Amino acid sequence: MHATIDRSAANGPGLRFVIWTQGCSLDCFGCFNPETHRTGGRAVSTHEVVEQVLKVEGIEGVTISGGEPLEQPLQLIEFLREIRQRSGIGIVLLTGFSVAEIQGDPARLKAAALADMVIAGRYNARLHLGTALRGSSNKEYWAITPRYSAEDFETVPEAEVVIATDGTIMVTGMHAWQGAQT
Repeated sequence: MHATIDRSAANGPGLRFVIWTQGCSLDCFGCFNPETHRTGGRAVSTHEVVEQVLKVEGIEGVTISGGEPLEQPLQLIEFLREIRQRSGIGIVLLTGFSVAEIQGDPARLKAAALADMVIAGRYNARLHLGTALRGSSNKEYWAITPRYSAEDFETVPEAEVVIATDGTIMVTGMHAWQGAQT
Protein backbone atom coordinates (compact mmCIF):
# COMPACT_ATOMS: atom_id res chain seq x y z
CA MET A 1 0.00 0.00 0.00
CA HIS A 2 1.18 3.51 -0.76
CA ALA A 3 -1.26 5.69 1.22
CA THR A 4 -4.81 6.23 2.44
CA ILE A 5 -7.00 9.22 3.26
CA ASP A 6 -10.04 8.83 5.52
CA ARG A 7 -12.16 11.51 3.83
CA SER A 8 -11.76 12.99 0.36
CA ALA A 9 -14.14 14.99 -1.81
CA ALA A 10 -11.87 14.92 -4.90
CA ASN A 11 -11.77 11.16 -5.53
CA GLY A 12 -15.34 10.33 -6.47
CA PRO A 13 -18.92 11.24 -5.60
CA GLY A 14 -19.47 12.23 -1.97
CA LEU A 15 -16.96 11.86 0.84
CA ARG A 16 -14.72 8.87 0.20
CA PHE A 17 -12.05 6.78 1.84
CA VAL A 18 -9.18 6.60 -0.67
CA ILE A 19 -6.58 3.87 -1.06
CA TRP A 20 -3.50 4.24 -3.26
CA THR A 21 -1.84 0.92 -4.00
CA GLN A 22 1.91 0.60 -4.47
CA GLY A 23 3.38 -0.79 -7.68
CA CYS A 24 2.61 -0.08 -11.32
CA SER A 25 4.32 -1.34 -14.47
CA LEU A 26 2.14 0.50 -17.00
CA ASP A 27 4.35 3.60 -17.32
CA CYS A 28 1.57 5.95 -18.47
CA PHE A 29 2.88 9.08 -20.19
CA GLY A 30 2.78 12.00 -17.72
CA CYS A 31 1.55 9.94 -14.74
CA PHE A 32 0.82 12.20 -11.76
CA ASN A 33 1.61 9.46 -9.19
CA PRO A 34 5.11 8.28 -10.22
CA GLU A 35 6.04 7.68 -6.58
CA THR A 36 3.60 4.75 -6.60
CA HIS A 37 5.31 2.88 -9.45
CA ARG A 38 8.05 0.95 -7.67
CA THR A 39 6.98 -2.17 -5.84
CA GLY A 40 7.18 -2.36 -2.10
CA GLY A 41 5.25 0.13 -0.04
CA ARG A 42 3.71 -0.74 3.30
CA ALA A 43 2.57 -4.35 3.71
CA VAL A 44 -0.88 -4.51 5.25
CA SER A 45 -3.55 -7.20 5.36
CA THR A 46 -6.75 -6.67 3.41
CA HIS A 47 -8.75 -7.24 6.60
CA GLU A 48 -6.82 -4.45 8.33
CA VAL A 49 -7.64 -2.04 5.49
CA VAL A 50 -11.31 -3.07 5.61
CA GLU A 51 -11.34 -2.29 9.34
CA GLN A 52 -9.79 1.14 8.63
CA VAL A 53 -12.50 1.91 6.08
CA LEU A 54 -15.37 0.72 8.25
CA LYS A 55 -14.23 2.86 11.21
CA VAL A 56 -14.79 6.05 9.21
CA GLU A 57 -18.32 7.38 9.65
CA GLY A 58 -20.22 9.39 7.07
CA ILE A 59 -18.45 8.27 3.91
CA GLU A 60 -20.33 7.49 0.70
CA GLY A 61 -17.74 5.08 -0.54
CA VAL A 62 -14.20 3.96 -1.14
CA THR A 63 -11.98 4.77 -4.13
CA ILE A 64 -9.05 2.55 -5.02
CA SER A 65 -6.30 4.10 -7.13
CA GLY A 66 -2.59 3.62 -7.48
CA GLY A 67 -0.11 2.60 -8.44
CA GLU A 68 -2.13 0.01 -10.28
CA PRO A 69 -4.73 -1.80 -8.16
CA LEU A 70 -5.32 -4.50 -10.78
CA GLU A 71 -1.68 -5.60 -10.60
CA GLN A 72 -2.68 -7.04 -7.20
CA PRO A 73 -6.00 -8.61 -8.25
CA LEU A 74 -6.21 -11.38 -5.66
CA GLN A 75 -5.71 -9.01 -2.73
CA LEU A 76 -8.13 -6.54 -4.31
CA ILE A 77 -10.77 -9.25 -4.72
CA GLU A 78 -10.38 -10.22 -1.06
CA PHE A 79 -10.67 -6.58 0.05
CA LEU A 80 -13.67 -5.75 -2.16
CA ARG A 81 -15.55 -8.92 -1.19
CA GLU A 82 -15.21 -8.07 2.49
CA ILE A 83 -16.28 -4.44 1.90
CA ARG A 84 -19.33 -5.71 -0.02
CA GLN A 85 -20.21 -8.23 2.70
CA ARG A 86 -19.84 -5.81 5.60
CA SER A 87 -21.08 -2.46 4.28
CA GLY A 88 -23.27 -0.74 1.75
CA ILE A 89 -20.71 1.83 0.63
CA GLY A 90 -19.96 2.49 -3.02
CA ILE A 91 -16.78 1.34 -4.73
CA VAL A 92 -14.88 3.23 -7.44
CA LEU A 93 -11.82 1.64 -9.04
CA LEU A 94 -9.31 3.69 -11.06
CA THR A 95 -7.08 1.64 -13.34
CA GLY A 96 -4.70 2.14 -16.23
CA PHE A 97 -5.88 -1.07 -17.85
CA SER A 98 -8.45 -0.72 -20.64
CA VAL A 99 -11.83 -2.41 -20.40
CA ALA A 100 -10.66 -4.94 -23.03
CA GLU A 101 -7.51 -5.72 -21.03
CA ILE A 102 -9.59 -6.23 -17.89
CA GLN A 103 -12.08 -8.45 -19.69
CA GLY A 104 -9.20 -10.53 -21.07
CA ASP A 105 -7.80 -11.40 -17.64
CA PRO A 106 -10.04 -13.50 -15.35
CA ALA A 107 -8.56 -12.23 -12.06
CA ARG A 108 -8.72 -8.57 -13.09
CA LEU A 109 -12.27 -9.04 -14.36
CA LYS A 110 -13.30 -10.68 -11.08
CA ALA A 111 -11.88 -7.71 -9.14
CA ALA A 112 -13.48 -5.10 -11.41
CA ALA A 113 -16.85 -6.87 -11.16
CA LEU A 114 -16.87 -6.10 -7.42
CA ALA A 115 -16.74 -2.32 -8.04
CA ASP A 116 -19.68 -0.06 -8.83
CA MET A 117 -17.73 2.09 -11.30
CA VAL A 118 -14.41 1.44 -13.01
CA ILE A 119 -12.54 4.33 -14.62
CA ALA A 120 -10.34 2.51 -17.13
CA GLY A 121 -7.51 3.25 -19.53
CA ARG A 122 -3.95 4.54 -19.59
CA TYR A 123 -3.49 8.15 -18.51
CA ASN A 124 -2.07 10.28 -21.33
CA ALA A 125 -0.85 13.79 -20.45
CA ARG A 126 -1.36 14.89 -24.08
CA LEU A 127 -5.09 14.23 -23.60
CA HIS A 128 -5.29 15.72 -20.08
CA LEU A 129 -8.75 16.68 -18.83
CA GLY A 130 -8.21 16.98 -15.10
CA THR A 131 -11.94 16.78 -14.48
CA ALA A 132 -14.55 14.21 -13.53
CA LEU A 133 -11.83 11.90 -12.15
CA ARG A 134 -10.88 10.71 -15.64
CA GLY A 135 -7.51 12.45 -15.92
CA SER A 136 -7.35 12.17 -19.71
CA SER A 137 -10.01 12.01 -22.41
CA ASN A 138 -9.09 8.47 -23.52
CA LYS A 139 -10.09 7.01 -20.14
CA GLU A 140 -13.60 5.60 -19.97
CA TYR A 141 -16.30 5.08 -17.37
CA TRP A 142 -17.42 1.48 -17.03
CA ALA A 143 -20.52 1.27 -14.83
CA ILE A 144 -20.63 -2.20 -13.28
CA THR A 145 -23.74 -1.45 -11.20
CA PRO A 146 -26.34 1.35 -11.51
CA ARG A 147 -25.07 3.05 -8.33
CA TYR A 148 -23.03 5.65 -10.25
CA SER A 149 -23.23 7.18 -13.71
CA ALA A 150 -20.67 9.30 -15.54
CA GLU A 151 -22.71 12.38 -14.57
CA ASP A 152 -22.07 11.68 -10.88
CA PHE A 153 -18.39 12.46 -11.48
CA GLU A 154 -18.93 15.82 -13.21
CA THR A 155 -19.16 17.77 -9.94
CA VAL A 156 -16.21 16.06 -8.23
CA PRO A 157 -13.65 18.78 -7.37
CA GLU A 158 -10.52 18.68 -9.53
CA ALA A 159 -8.20 18.66 -6.51
CA GLU A 160 -7.98 19.18 -2.79
CA VAL A 161 -5.26 19.78 -0.25
CA VAL A 162 -5.36 17.51 2.80
CA ILE A 163 -3.36 18.47 5.89
CA ALA A 164 -3.00 15.56 8.31
CA THR A 165 -2.85 16.00 12.07
CA ASP A 166 0.92 15.38 11.91
CA GLY A 167 1.31 18.29 9.47
CA THR A 168 1.78 16.12 6.38
CA ILE A 169 0.34 17.80 3.29
CA MET A 170 -1.13 15.81 0.42
CA VAL A 171 -2.58 17.20 -2.80
CA THR A 172 -5.03 14.77 -4.32
CA GLY A 173 -7.39 14.72 -7.26
CA MET A 174 -6.88 15.06 -11.00
CA HIS A 175 -5.49 18.58 -11.30
CA ALA A 176 -3.04 19.21 -8.50
CA TRP A 177 -2.83 22.77 -7.09
CA GLN A 178 -4.80 24.67 -9.72
CA GLY A 179 -8.33 25.00 -8.36
CA ALA A 180 -7.50 23.02 -5.22
CA GLN A 181 -10.05 22.93 -2.41
CA THR A 182 -8.75 23.44 1.13
